Amino acid sequence: MRKRGWGLTTATVLLLSTVTFSFPTTANADLSAADELSLVRVQLPTEAMFDELLASGADIAARPRMDDGSLLVDLVLNDGQLDALIARGAKTVQVIQGPGDAQARFAESQRSGQRAAAADTLHFLSANWWSSEGRTFLQTLVATTAIADPDVEITVTWTAANGATGSFPLRRFVDAGEYQYHVADPQVLPAQPTKVTASSSLGGVSRVVTPTAWPGATPPPLPAGYQKDFIDAYMTPTDIKARIARLGRQYPNLVEVVDLPHKTQGYRRTATAYLGDPANAAVVVESKQFGDQGPNGWQVKTVNPGKPNQPAQATWRDRVLTVSLATDNTGAVISTTDQIAALISARFPQRFTAFVEDGSAGKAMPVAGPTTMDDGLDGSVSRKPWTVQALRIGVHRDGSRIGVLAYSQEHAREWGTPLVTLEFAERLLANYATDAATRQLLESVEVFVIPVVNPDGANYSFNDASFQRKNLVNHCTGAQRDPRNADSWGVDINRNYTVGSIFDGYVGASITNCLSGTYAGTAELSEAESNNVIALAKAHDNIKFAMNVHSYGGYFMWPPGAYAMPGRVTLPRPSAEEGAMFQASAKRIVGAISASRGTVTWPSRTGPVADVLYSAAGNSADQLYYELGIFAWDFEIGNDRWNPQTNRWEAVGFQPPFAEAHAESQEYAEGLVELLRVARDYDRQGR
Repeated sequence: MRKRGWGLTTATVLLLSTVTFSFPTTANADLSAADELSLVRVQLPTEAMFDELLASGADIAARPRMDDGSLLVDLVLNDGQLDALIARGAKTVQVIQGPGDAQARFAESQRSGQRAAAADTLHFLSANWWSSEGRTFLQTLVATTAIADPDVEITVTWTAANGATGSFPLRRFVDAGEYQYHVADPQVLPAQPTKVTASSSLGGVSRVVTPTAWPGATPPPLPAGYQKDFIDAYMTPTDIKARIARLGRQYPNLVEVVDLPHKTQGYRRTATAYLGDPANAAVVVESKQFGDQGPNGWQVKTVNPGKPNQPAQATWRDRVLTVSLATDNTGAVISTTDQIAALISARFPQRFTAFVEDGSAGKAMPVAGPTTMDDGLDGSVSRKPWTVQALRIGVHRDGSRIGVLAYSQEHAREWGTPLVTLEFAERLLANYATDAATRQLLESVEVFVIPVVNPDGANYSFNDASFQRKNLVNHCTGAQRDPRNADSWGVDINRNYTVGSIFDGYVGASITNCLSGTYAGTAELSEAESNNVIALAKAHDNIKFAMNVHSYGGYFMWPPGAYAMPGRVTLPRPSAEEGAMFQASAKRIVGAISASRGTVTWPSRTGPVADVLYSAAGNSADQLYYELGIFAWDFEIGNDRWNPQTNRWEAVGFQPPFAEAHAESQEYAEGLVELLRVARDYDRQGR
């Protein structure tokens, strides 16, 4: 609707109710032009024009009125009708509502209503500060009641003890589609913060909060002459086995070496070879036995019989599988990959299995070979089934004292984790004779340590594929057993336990994809490695505390560790009393870790696994806690490090330079010693 200037003339005020008609064409103008309607206040030049509009059924929206001698009328009309009136001397005074205004105003009302309904209240879930390596850090978690609005922005404003002020934005954290809170990585401040407030883009303002010191606990100082630093290199499972044997010999009065009951598969795999041309068409031939049991070095080949009308045949002689391909009446080879795979599997079912390489189905089988079968593993590593071992440490190794279990390297690539548990064990044993505090701990607590839960996967990580996470048991079938997938085979041990597992409907693992990094196996406790952890815990019911050592990221966690979907329904939360126990103990242990080199696990990374990390269906801590009643925690060693040159937090990874791994072993060993103090104090209180 075009806007025009206006003037005023005299007219007679007529008091009329609103009438709605479609007024017709006048003698001088077409008033029925097709156009969008507007609501316009019009100044009429004569009373006669108003009488004419009234008689013609014009849409008069409100009663006309006199204004300084002029007659003003509000009309609903289109552009053509308005133009006709203007041509006869009327003037536009105001466009009250134009085309599209109604929809825009409705949408704005909805937005305003949503903002009003949000009742944006802000609440600090936590506000903590700490000092590390000469710097002060602040971290806050703030929740808004406007949980459904993804665009809410929250800013935290701080005041420091030196009078400095500043602010920083938080980011919205959503897990499994559900809003949790707003958070930011720890911020560097010039001094200890004395107060913080939060404000939102919806106008919400929190109350003023005084940040608390984190974690607010420190361990007793180490005495003069305290022995530590027993780690000088990354350690393979073979190195760890030797260290366990040495400790058993060196401290026979304090330690027993326990052989756990379930032998692992060992660092071994079946032997495979491509029969044909993998770039064109091929069949994968796989031995039934492991490669080290004889098949390594076997050969496979295809040949053209050189005669017409020959059937396909397979023979085995002198460690060579020879497949003679079928020919037609012209002597041309007519065998397909599918036919040859089926022939080999049927002809030698006790010796071989064969399947068509992915992408080769139905193709003509080429003449090729010989190729040598091999398991693809490092020949210098022992291939035998592995006996996983634990150290049982204490003055009274009879179940009469409260027990603590520390176990590590469920995930093969986490090289630094056994360094933590072995450093911890050696500190206890070496200082028993000279340190009264250590002696008192080993009088009061019985300690169980499994340095490497997953030795086969660890051997593979050290020798073949450094990012190997799982064990070496290959549950894949068909083309997924192609040796191209070798670095993706295995079971994630920490998804293979019985409580909150994917088999129970919880998320955070896979049972359909054997190549997934979180493949949970064929059933709960299908793997020897997971069975060993549970067997040790069940055999010693005095174990009331456990720590599962993982890397990396700097987390300190406890159950619940999994949730089901939809709805993000977690495993049952600990009771208020047990939740307080988990939290209070965590602060003590985090404080002990920080005493080593100032490393502080962030408050946002301290809490239940399902809340601070992700849903990990079928993890070991959940089974230990829910089924066996053990206070079970998880370390993720390898905290992010603050880089003052880049002004950012930087990750360290699974296999950091050894200097970093060594530092992690020292600080987290301090945390495990504090765990023993937690257990001792818990036992003294008679709980």
